[in-house]
Amino acid sequence: MTTASVSSPSRHAGDEPGPARRVLGWLRGDPRAALSLLVLVLILGTALLAPWVAPYDPAHQDLEHMLEGPSAAHWLGTDDLGRDVLSRLIHGGANSLYAALLAVSVALLIGIPLGLIAGFVGGWTDVAISRLIDTFLSFPAIILAVAVTGAMGIGLTNAMFSVGLVFAPQIARLIRARTLVVRQELYVDAARCFGASPLRLLGRHVLPNAIQPVIVQSTLLLAVALLAEASLSFLGLGVQPPDVSWGAMIARGYLYMSLVPEQMYAPGLIIMVTAVAFNALGESMRTALDPTARGHG
Repeated sequence: MTTASVSSPSRHAGDEPGPARRVLGWLRGDPRAALSLLVLVLILGTALLAPWVAPYDPAHQDLEHMLEGPSAAHWLGTDDLGRDVLSRLIHGGANSLYAALLAVSVALLIGIPLGLIAGFVGGWTDVAISRLIDTFLSFPAIILAVAVTGAMGIGLTNAMFSVGLVFAPQIARLIRARTLVVRQELYVDAARCFGASPLRLLGRHVLPNAIQPVIVQSTLLLAVALLAEASLSFLGLGVQPPDVSWGAMIARGYLYMSLVPEQMYAPGLIIMVTAVAFNALGESMRTALDPTARGHG
C-alpha cells in the first residue's frame, strides 16, 4: 500500500521578487513613503534642472525693481538687489542638497569603519574608540560644527565637512552596536573556520548584515544636515556670495523681513518640506526593514 505524499507549495528561486518589485511593493503598501519619495524626486529634479527651469539668472541684478513683492513677472518677488527670489530658490536647492549629501557622506566614510573596527576587534580597541565617540557626542553639535568650521575656514564645503564630523560618532555608535550582534552569528563563525581573513569577514558577512539601520539613519540625518546648512549659512559660515543656498536666502531675507517676508518664508518652507519628506521616508524605511517596529508605527 502506497501513501500519496502531499507537499506544500515551495517557492523556487525564480519566484523571489527582484529588488525593483520589492521596492514597488513597499511604496504601494505605504502611501507616506510614496508621497515622500515623490516630493524628494521633484525637489531634486528641479534643483538639477535649475538652469532650464528657473525663469531668470539667479545673479542678475535689477536695481530698478528692488524688494518688490510677488507679481506676474516675479512670482516670489525680488530681493534687495532686484534678483528674482524664485530663481534663487531653485538654484539654491542644488547647493543645499549638495551640502546635505556631503555631510552624510563624510559621516558614513568616517563612522562606518570606526564602528566596524570597534565592534569586531573588541578589547582595548573598542574601549578607545567608544571613549572617543562619547567625547564627541558630549559636545553640542552645532557648537562643535561652528568650531571646526572656524578652524578649517568658512565656506560651504568646509562647513558641511565639519557637520559630517559631528554626525560620524552617531553612525559609528550605531554600526558598532550592530557589529557586536552580527559577529556572534553562526555564519560568521563558519566563515572564520574556513579561513576567511578579517577583512573578508567584515566585507562579506558583517557589514552587509550590519548596514541596514545605518541606511535608515542616513535618511534621517539628511534632514538634520539641511537644517545645519541653514544654520551655518545664517551665521555666515556656509555658502558665500555670489553663490546661493536656502540657508543663505534665509539669512539675507531676515534683514528685510518687515518689507518682503516672502524672501524668508519661501526658503524656510522648502527646507521644512524637504526635511519632513526625508524624515517620513526614513521612518517608513525603518518600519519596513524592522519587523518589531511595525506594531508601533
